[in-house]
Amino acid sequence: MKLVFSGAAHEVTGSKHYLEAAGKHILIDCGMEQGKDLFENQDIPVPAADVDYVFLTHAHIDHSGLLPLLYGQGFKGSIYTTEATQQLCQIMLLDSAHIQEFEAEWRNRKGKRAGREPVVPLYTTEEAAGVLQHFVSCRYKEKIQVCEGIEIRFIDAGHLLGSASIEVWATEGDVTKKLVFSGDIGNTNQPIIKDPHYIQDADYVIMESTYGDRSHGERPDYIKELTAIIQRTFDRGGNVVIPSFAVGRTQEMLYFIRQIKEEGLVKNHDNFEVYVDSPLAVEATNIFNRNVPGYYDEDAMALIERGINPISFDGLKTAVSSDDSIAINFSATPKVIISASGMCDAGRIRHHLKHNLWRPECTILFVGYQSVGTLGRNLVEGASEVKLFGETIDVKAEIAVLAGISGHADCEGLMNWISAFEKRPDRVFVVHGEDTVTDIFAKRIHDELGIDAVAPYSGAEYDLLTNECVREPEPVRIAPKKAADRRAASVFERLLNAGRRLMQVIKHNEGGTNKDLTKFANEINSLCDKWDR
Repeated sequence: MKLVFSGAAHEVTGSKHYLEAAGKHILIDCGMEQGKDLFENQDIPVPAADVDYVFLTHAHIDHSGLLPLLYGQGFKGSIYTTEATQQLCQIMLLDSAHIQEFEAEWRNRKGKRAGREPVVPLYTTEEAAGVLQHFVSCRYKEKIQVCEGIEIRFIDAGHLLGSASIEVWATEGDVTKKLVFSGDIGNTNQPIIKDPHYIQDADYVIMESTYGDRSHGERPDYIKELTAIIQRTFDRGGNVVIPSFAVGRTQEMLYFIRQIKEEGLVKNHDNFEVYVDSPLAVEATNIFNRNVPGYYDEDAMALIERGINPISFDGLKTAVSSDDSIAINFSATPKVIISASGMCDAGRIRHHLKHNLWRPECTILFVGYQSVGTLGRNLVEGASEVKLFGETIDVKAEIAVLAGISGHADCEGLMNWISAFEKRPDRVFVVHGEDTVTDIFAKRIHDELGIDAVAPYSGAEYDLLTNECVREPEPVRIAPKKAADRRAASVFERLLNAGRRLMQVIKHNEGGTNKDLTKFANEINSLCDKWDR
């Protein structure tokens, strides 16, 4: 019985952990890295085709975004997650695949003129659609026997609609070990969704630490602060542009704006318009509206019972097509524009920044965490100019931050979550935090709670029966590479993965008829003859 760390080890994104137990190969999350990449992630110890199950904590791309790639590499197992997460993944993974294909096409149009090698998308919409067929939806608090020796249960993590911490009971022989994978632990008193639920016992805890060294401080009056930002921006004749995650944060902002409009808090700009410019955010909002019982908190349910939709109001407009999006910036009327992505590293928000960053009457309002290395982080830290679509843009707009608004628990919230375990875990593994933050938070757990806590690097392997580290590799820092080198490496890695999958297919054909094996061998040899240079 072993646990191997692959992604989100001394990094904030790219969550991926490998569990081998009861003769099964299991992944907990399979996320994409976003923002700055500090360390080389080690591969999981088995080919994708040998992975039996994925247990998915929630739909955010840094936890789910490489599932289509896993499928393209041969995975044909089952993906267990909550009902709401399954629904969100149906739109988010297809959207991610579309982005991969669009960016590859865009680069290839430019590269062809420069004589560059074609760029291959990380994965395709067909692969995203294929992996979605392998989802198995589960309810909160329902204990599920996945197979002999493996049981799981999803507990509301309060981070996103459908987000969960996952309890895993792994049994080998007469020994059972309970693991808890925290997923992303939610902030308390978030609008719409419930607070995180606590868990009482575990042998091992694999715990996130995004805000492990920081406090959100006193909870601000979000309505008051957001009203003031909208008021002064509209009075200047400008737009309020909000880079926002399409799923979760966008719906929270709609919740706040609905109250502001209902109470008439913005003066002299009656029935101002609010644009949600993200097809993904529009679809996600529809999913929020479909998943009310069991997911919404008491305040949101009270509005529902009064016949009020908590995330809808007069003046709310959606932009789905590219023409709809372009038209927004041809209207001179002050407005609120909510657009993805939340860290400004992709998507339509970059076009809105191009049209509004240079205008001193406008405000760019950040309402979520900005990873190191992203455009959003650069703007928050005071960049005086940025490059967008090859053009240098002066930053003249007001840059504002709605402090404390976060879907993540802060350091005190994280400590409250781990302190709730009545049975002290044998060990806590701290993951999903910036490089030094993971060490800081692990030390705090040890010093304040007396629990053995470590922050493993990618490739670290632990024997769960003996609670011993059997492999502790040296972290490999990523050297800066030119974009062309990164693209070439990515394409070659795809080829290597195809070769690994071929080997698995060959092994699976052992015992076939001589006729079939001969035909298979001839096809492989023919392919080798074509490409052997």
